[in-house]
Amino acid sequence: MTNAPLSLLPRVSVIMPVLNEERHLDEAVEQILRQDYLGELEVVMAVGPSKDHTQEVADALAARHANVLVVANPTGKTPAALNAAIAQASGEVVVRVDGHAMIPTDYVSQGVAALQETGADNVGGIMAAVGSTSFECAVARAMTSKFGVGGAAFHVGGAPGPALTVYLGCFRADALARVNGYDDSMERAQDWEMNLRIRQSGGTVWFTPTMQVEYRPRPNARALARQYHDYGRWRREVARRHPDTLSFRYLAAPIAVSLVILGVIAGVIGVVLGNDWLTLLGFLMPIGYVLGNLFASSISAVSPTLLSIGAALRLPIVYATMHGAWGLGFLRGVKS
Repeated sequence: MTNAPLSLLPRVSVIMPVLNEERHLDEAVEQILRQDYLGELEVVMAVGPSKDHTQEVADALAARHANVLVVANPTGKTPAALNAAIAQASGEVVVRVDGHAMIPTDYVSQGVAALQETGADNVGGIMAAVGSTSFECAVARAMTSKFGVGGAAFHVGGAPGPALTVYLGCFRADALARVNGYDDSMERAQDWEMNLRIRQSGGTVWFTPTMQVEYRPRPNARALARQYHDYGRWRREVARRHPDTLSFRYLAAPIAVSLVILGVIAGVIGVVLGNDWLTLLGFLMPIGYVLGNLFASSISAVSPTLLSIGAALRLPIVYATMHGAWGLGFLRGVKS
Protein backbone atom coordinates (compact mmCIF):
# COMPACT_ATOMS: atom_id res chain seq x y z
CA MET A 1 0.00 0.00 0.00
CA THR A 2 1.23 3.49 -0.81
CA ASN A 3 2.87 5.37 2.08
CA ALA A 4 1.81 8.86 0.95
CA PRO A 5 0.01 11.06 3.51
CA LEU A 6 -3.77 10.65 3.33
CA SER A 7 -4.18 14.24 2.16
CA LEU A 8 -1.97 13.48 -0.86
CA LEU A 9 -3.62 10.24 -1.91
CA PRO A 10 -5.47 10.72 -5.22
CA ARG A 11 -9.19 10.08 -5.48
CA VAL A 12 -9.76 6.81 -7.35
CA SER A 13 -12.64 5.95 -9.69
CA VAL A 14 -13.11 2.27 -10.43
CA ILE A 15 -14.94 1.92 -13.74
CA MET A 16 -16.81 -1.22 -14.75
CA PRO A 17 -18.35 -2.16 -18.13
CA VAL A 18 -21.28 -4.34 -17.10
CA LEU A 19 -23.47 -6.61 -19.22
CA ASN A 20 -25.24 -9.82 -18.15
CA GLU A 21 -23.35 -9.99 -14.86
CA GLU A 22 -26.21 -10.80 -12.47
CA ARG A 23 -24.34 -13.75 -10.95
CA HIS A 24 -21.08 -11.96 -10.13
CA LEU A 25 -21.71 -8.21 -9.98
CA ASP A 26 -22.72 -7.85 -6.33
CA GLU A 27 -19.69 -9.77 -5.09
CA ALA A 28 -17.33 -7.99 -7.52
CA VAL A 29 -18.43 -4.51 -6.36
CA GLU A 30 -18.35 -5.45 -2.69
CA GLN A 31 -14.81 -6.72 -3.22
CA ILE A 32 -13.84 -3.34 -4.67
CA LEU A 33 -15.35 -1.57 -1.67
CA ARG A 34 -13.21 -3.76 0.62
CA GLN A 35 -9.98 -2.39 -0.85
CA ASP A 36 -7.29 -1.40 1.68
CA TYR A 37 -6.75 1.90 -0.17
CA LEU A 38 -7.00 4.76 2.33
CA GLY A 39 -7.88 7.51 -0.12
CA GLU A 40 -11.33 8.34 -1.52
CA LEU A 41 -12.77 5.68 -3.82
CA GLU A 42 -15.87 5.47 -5.98
CA VAL A 43 -17.28 2.82 -8.31
CA VAL A 44 -18.87 3.78 -11.63
CA MET A 45 -20.77 1.00 -13.40
CA ALA A 46 -21.81 1.47 -17.04
CA VAL A 47 -24.66 -1.00 -17.48
CA GLY A 48 -25.73 -2.25 -20.87
CA PRO A 49 -29.10 -3.76 -21.93
CA SER A 50 -28.69 -7.10 -20.14
CA LYS A 51 -30.84 -10.20 -20.58
CA ASP A 52 -30.81 -10.97 -16.85
CA HIS A 53 -31.31 -8.90 -13.68
CA THR A 54 -28.00 -7.05 -13.90
CA GLN A 55 -29.68 -3.63 -13.92
CA GLU A 56 -31.58 -4.42 -10.72
CA VAL A 57 -28.42 -5.66 -9.00
CA ALA A 58 -26.52 -2.53 -10.05
CA ASP A 59 -29.32 -0.21 -8.88
CA ALA A 60 -29.45 -2.00 -5.52
CA LEU A 61 -25.70 -1.55 -5.07
CA ALA A 62 -25.99 2.16 -5.84
CA ALA A 63 -28.84 2.52 -3.35
CA ARG A 64 -26.80 0.73 -0.70
CA HIS A 65 -23.54 2.63 -1.18
CA ALA A 66 -23.22 6.39 -1.62
CA ASN A 67 -19.94 5.99 -3.52
CA VAL A 68 -21.41 3.63 -6.15
CA LEU A 69 -22.82 5.19 -9.33
CA VAL A 70 -24.74 3.65 -12.23
CA VAL A 71 -24.66 5.10 -15.74
CA ALA A 72 -26.36 3.83 -18.88
CA ASN A 73 -24.62 2.17 -21.81
CA PRO A 74 -27.40 1.76 -24.43
CA THR A 75 -25.12 0.14 -27.02
CA GLY A 76 -23.94 -2.64 -24.72
CA LYS A 77 -20.46 -2.35 -26.30
CA THR A 78 -17.43 -2.47 -24.02
CA PRO A 79 -15.54 0.64 -25.25
CA ALA A 80 -18.73 2.72 -25.12
CA ALA A 81 -19.33 1.50 -21.56
CA LEU A 82 -15.81 2.44 -20.53
CA ASN A 83 -16.11 5.91 -22.04
CA ALA A 84 -19.50 6.46 -20.40
CA ALA A 85 -18.04 5.52 -17.02
CA ILE A 86 -14.95 7.70 -17.56
CA ALA A 87 -17.19 10.67 -18.39
CA GLN A 88 -18.85 10.38 -14.96
CA ALA A 89 -15.69 9.49 -13.01
CA SER A 90 -14.36 12.13 -10.64
CA GLY A 91 -11.08 10.48 -9.69
CA GLU A 92 -7.55 11.57 -10.53
CA VAL A 93 -6.83 7.87 -11.02
CA VAL A 94 -9.12 5.57 -13.02
CA VAL A 95 -8.99 1.81 -12.47
CA ARG A 96 -10.67 -0.52 -14.94
CA VAL A 97 -12.28 -3.65 -13.47
CA ASP A 98 -14.59 -6.10 -15.28
CA GLY A 99 -18.02 -6.93 -13.91
CA HIS A 100 -17.03 -10.47 -12.95
CA ALA A 101 -13.48 -9.79 -11.72
CA MET A 102 -12.59 -10.41 -8.07
CA ILE A 103 -9.64 -8.10 -7.47
CA PRO A 104 -7.31 -8.59 -4.47
CA THR A 105 -7.85 -6.20 -1.56
CA ASP A 106 -4.56 -4.42 -2.26
CA TYR A 107 -5.13 -4.05 -6.01
CA VAL A 108 -5.99 -0.33 -6.02
CA SER A 109 -3.27 0.61 -3.54
CA GLN A 110 -0.72 -1.36 -5.57
CA GLY A 111 -1.80 0.44 -8.73
CA VAL A 112 -1.66 3.92 -7.21
CA ALA A 113 1.75 3.21 -5.68
CA ALA A 114 3.07 1.97 -9.03
CA LEU A 115 1.79 5.10 -10.80
CA GLN A 116 3.51 7.31 -8.24
CA GLU A 117 6.78 5.36 -8.24
CA THR A 118 7.16 4.94 -12.01
CA GLY A 119 5.55 8.11 -13.37
CA ALA A 120 3.68 5.92 -15.89
CA ASP A 121 0.30 6.81 -17.36
CA ASN A 122 -1.05 3.28 -17.01
CA VAL A 123 0.05 0.36 -14.87
CA GLY A 124 -1.26 -3.18 -14.78
CA GLY A 125 -0.31 -6.71 -13.96
CA ILE A 126 -1.07 -10.32 -14.69
CA MET A 127 -4.21 -11.89 -16.10
CA ALA A 128 -4.06 -14.89 -13.75
CA ALA A 129 -6.10 -17.55 -15.55
CA VAL A 130 -7.54 -20.13 -13.15
CA GLY A 131 -9.77 -23.02 -14.20
CA SER A 132 -12.06 -25.37 -12.30
CA THR A 133 -12.89 -28.03 -14.91
CA SER A 134 -10.32 -30.04 -16.86
CA PHE A 135 -10.97 -27.98 -19.98
CA GLU A 136 -10.70 -24.67 -18.14
CA CYS A 137 -7.47 -25.79 -16.48
CA ALA A 138 -6.04 -26.67 -19.89
CA VAL A 139 -7.02 -23.24 -21.23
CA ALA A 140 -5.54 -21.55 -18.16
CA ARG A 141 -2.22 -23.32 -18.74
CA ALA A 142 -2.26 -22.46 -22.46
CA MET A 143 -3.00 -18.81 -21.66
CA THR A 144 0.15 -18.61 -19.53
CA SER A 145 2.48 -20.25 -22.06
CA LYS A 146 4.49 -18.65 -24.85
CA PHE A 147 3.39 -21.37 -27.28
CA GLY A 148 -0.22 -20.50 -26.56
CA VAL A 149 -0.23 -16.70 -26.47
CA GLY A 150 3.28 -15.43 -27.20
CA GLY A 151 5.47 -13.56 -24.77
CA ALA A 152 3.22 -10.77 -23.44
CA ALA A 153 4.17 -10.21 -19.80
CA PHE A 154 0.55 -9.84 -18.63
CA HIS A 155 0.03 -13.46 -19.74
CA VAL A 156 3.32 -15.18 -18.93
CA GLY A 157 4.78 -12.88 -16.26
CA GLY A 158 8.15 -11.17 -16.13
CA ALA A 159 10.07 -8.35 -14.52
CA PRO A 160 8.51 -4.92 -13.92
CA GLY A 161 9.02 -2.48 -16.77
CA PRO A 162 7.57 -0.71 -19.80
CA ALA A 163 5.13 -2.80 -21.83
CA LEU A 164 3.04 -2.56 -25.00
CA THR A 165 -0.12 -3.23 -23.01
CA VAL A 166 -1.28 -4.57 -19.65
CA TYR A 167 -4.36 -6.34 -18.33
CA LEU A 168 -7.22 -3.99 -17.41
CA GLY A 169 -5.21 -0.98 -16.18
CA CYS A 170 -4.80 1.71 -13.54
CA PHE A 171 -4.67 5.05 -15.39
CA ARG A 172 -3.96 8.67 -14.71
CA ALA A 173 -7.22 10.42 -15.59
CA ASP A 174 -5.38 13.17 -17.45
CA ALA A 175 -3.74 10.55 -19.68
CA LEU A 176 -7.15 9.19 -20.64
CA ALA A 177 -8.29 12.72 -21.43
CA ARG A 178 -5.17 13.34 -23.49
CA VAL A 179 -5.94 10.44 -25.85
CA ASN A 180 -9.74 10.93 -25.76
CA GLY A 181 -10.37 7.62 -24.01
CA TYR A 182 -11.23 4.38 -25.75
CA ASP A 183 -12.09 4.12 -29.43
CA ASP A 184 -15.81 3.28 -29.58
CA SER A 185 -15.34 1.52 -32.91
CA MET A 186 -12.94 -1.07 -31.42
CA GLU A 187 -15.31 -3.77 -30.16
CA ARG A 188 -12.30 -5.89 -29.17
CA ALA A 189 -8.62 -5.07 -28.62
CA GLN A 190 -9.66 -1.65 -27.34
CA ASP A 191 -7.13 -1.87 -24.48
CA TRP A 192 -4.22 -2.62 -26.81
CA GLU A 193 -5.25 0.15 -29.20
CA MET A 194 -5.62 2.78 -26.49
CA ASN A 195 -2.36 1.81 -24.82
CA LEU A 196 -0.74 2.27 -28.21
CA ARG A 197 -2.08 5.83 -28.38
CA ILE A 198 -0.88 6.51 -24.85
CA ARG A 199 2.62 5.41 -25.86
CA GLN A 200 2.46 7.39 -29.09
CA SER A 201 1.56 10.51 -27.09
CA GLY A 202 4.74 10.16 -25.04
CA GLY A 203 3.30 8.25 -22.09
CA THR A 204 4.49 5.01 -20.53
CA VAL A 205 2.54 1.80 -19.99
CA TRP A 206 4.07 -0.14 -17.10
CA PHE A 207 3.82 -3.83 -16.23
CA THR A 208 4.08 -4.82 -12.57
CA PRO A 209 3.76 -8.52 -11.66
CA THR A 210 2.50 -7.77 -8.15
CA MET A 211 -0.90 -6.74 -9.56
CA GLN A 212 -2.83 -9.89 -10.39
CA VAL A 213 -6.49 -10.43 -11.24
CA GLU A 214 -8.00 -13.90 -11.37
CA TYR A 215 -9.49 -14.71 -14.78
CA ARG A 216 -11.92 -17.54 -15.50
CA PRO A 217 -11.31 -19.12 -18.95
CA ARG A 218 -14.04 -20.06 -21.40
CA PRO A 219 -15.75 -23.35 -20.43
CA ASN A 220 -15.68 -25.19 -23.78
CA ALA A 221 -13.97 -25.31 -27.17
CA ARG A 222 -16.79 -23.51 -28.98
CA ALA A 223 -16.72 -20.52 -26.64
CA LEU A 224 -12.91 -20.47 -26.71
CA ALA A 225 -12.88 -20.51 -30.52
CA ARG A 226 -15.38 -17.63 -30.67
CA GLN A 227 -13.27 -15.61 -28.22
CA TYR A 228 -9.99 -16.09 -30.07
CA HIS A 229 -11.59 -15.61 -33.47
CA ASP A 230 -12.75 -12.18 -32.28
CA TYR A 231 -9.29 -11.46 -30.86
CA GLY A 232 -7.73 -12.23 -34.24
CA ARG A 233 -10.22 -10.18 -36.22
CA TRP A 234 -9.75 -7.09 -34.10
CA ARG A 235 -5.98 -7.43 -33.88
CA ARG A 236 -6.06 -7.34 -37.70
CA GLU A 237 -8.05 -4.11 -37.44
CA VAL A 238 -5.38 -2.61 -35.15
CA ALA A 239 -2.77 -3.62 -37.73
CA ARG A 240 -4.83 -2.04 -40.52
CA ARG A 241 -5.01 1.25 -38.64
CA HIS A 242 -1.46 1.08 -37.29
CA PRO A 243 0.66 -0.98 -39.73
CA ASP A 244 3.85 -0.25 -37.80
CA THR A 245 2.60 -2.41 -34.91
CA LEU A 246 2.78 -5.63 -36.91
CA SER A 247 5.37 -8.17 -35.80
CA PHE A 248 6.02 -11.88 -36.31
CA ARG A 249 4.34 -12.58 -32.98
CA TYR A 250 1.00 -11.44 -34.42
CA LEU A 251 1.58 -13.03 -37.83
CA ALA A 252 2.64 -16.44 -36.51
CA ALA A 253 -0.90 -17.84 -36.11
CA PRO A 254 -2.28 -16.65 -39.49
CA ILE A 255 0.88 -17.87 -41.23
CA ALA A 256 0.59 -21.27 -39.53
CA VAL A 257 -3.11 -21.54 -40.41
CA SER A 258 -2.42 -20.60 -44.03
CA LEU A 259 0.39 -23.14 -44.33
CA VAL A 260 -1.70 -25.92 -42.78
CA ILE A 261 -4.64 -25.22 -45.10
CA LEU A 262 -2.40 -24.97 -48.17
CA GLY A 263 -0.57 -28.10 -47.07
CA VAL A 264 -3.75 -30.13 -46.76
CA ILE A 265 -4.93 -28.92 -50.18
CA ALA A 266 -1.56 -29.74 -51.75
CA GLY A 267 -1.52 -33.14 -50.06
CA VAL A 268 -4.98 -34.05 -51.29
CA ILE A 269 -4.08 -32.92 -54.83
CA GLY A 270 -0.94 -35.04 -54.62
CA VAL A 271 -2.98 -38.09 -53.63
CA VAL A 272 -5.45 -37.52 -56.47
CA LEU A 273 -2.66 -37.05 -59.03
CA GLY A 274 -0.56 -39.86 -57.63
CA ASN A 275 2.33 -37.43 -57.05
CA ASP A 276 4.22 -38.74 -54.03
CA TRP A 277 6.43 -35.65 -53.68
CA LEU A 278 3.48 -33.24 -53.68
CA THR A 279 1.65 -35.48 -51.21
CA LEU A 280 4.66 -35.60 -48.89
CA LEU A 281 5.38 -31.89 -49.16
CA GLY A 282 1.75 -30.96 -48.59
CA PHE A 283 1.03 -33.15 -45.58
CA LEU A 284 4.38 -32.26 -44.05
CA MET A 285 2.95 -28.88 -42.99
CA PRO A 286 -0.09 -30.06 -40.97
CA ILE A 287 1.87 -33.01 -39.58
CA GLY A 288 4.61 -30.61 -38.50
CA TYR A 289 2.10 -28.47 -36.62
CA VAL A 290 0.57 -31.51 -34.91
CA LEU A 291 3.98 -32.73 -33.78
CA GLY A 292 4.97 -29.27 -32.56
CA ASN A 293 1.66 -28.96 -30.72
CA LEU A 294 2.09 -32.34 -29.03
CA PHE A 295 5.65 -31.49 -28.00
CA ALA A 296 4.62 -28.11 -26.53
CA SER A 297 1.63 -29.71 -24.82
CA SER A 298 3.82 -32.34 -23.15
CA ILE A 299 6.06 -29.60 -21.75
CA SER A 300 3.14 -27.42 -20.65
CA ALA A 301 1.48 -30.38 -18.92
CA VAL A 302 4.31 -30.71 -16.40
CA SER A 303 5.61 -27.13 -16.09
CA PRO A 304 5.37 -25.09 -13.94
CA THR A 305 3.17 -27.64 -12.12
CA LEU A 306 1.76 -31.03 -13.05
CA LEU A 307 -1.66 -30.88 -14.70
CA SER A 308 -4.33 -33.51 -14.13
CA ILE A 309 -4.53 -36.21 -16.80
CA GLY A 310 -7.85 -34.81 -18.03
CA ALA A 311 -6.44 -31.31 -18.48
CA ALA A 312 -3.22 -32.57 -20.05
CA LEU A 313 -5.16 -34.59 -22.65
CA ARG A 314 -7.13 -31.49 -23.60
CA LEU A 315 -4.10 -29.23 -24.04
CA PRO A 316 -3.42 -30.10 -27.72
CA ILE A 317 -7.08 -29.39 -28.56
CA VAL A 318 -6.93 -26.10 -26.66
CA TYR A 319 -3.74 -24.98 -28.40
CA ALA A 320 -5.12 -25.90 -31.83
CA THR A 321 -8.38 -24.08 -31.09
CA MET A 322 -6.62 -20.92 -29.93
CA HIS A 323 -4.15 -20.85 -32.83
CA GLY A 324 -6.68 -21.82 -35.49
CA ALA A 325 -9.41 -19.44 -34.36
CA TRP A 326 -7.02 -16.50 -33.85
CA GLY A 327 -5.33 -17.12 -37.19
CA LEU A 328 -8.58 -17.45 -39.12
CA GLY A 329 -9.95 -14.35 -37.39
CA PHE A 330 -6.87 -12.38 -38.34
CA LEU A 331 -7.11 -13.53 -41.96
CA ARG A 332 -10.79 -12.63 -42.04
CA GLY A 333 -10.46 -9.22 -40.39
CA VAL A 334 -13.31 -6.86 -39.57
CA LYS A 335 -15.81 -6.09 -42.31
CA SER A 336 -16.13 -2.38 -43.02
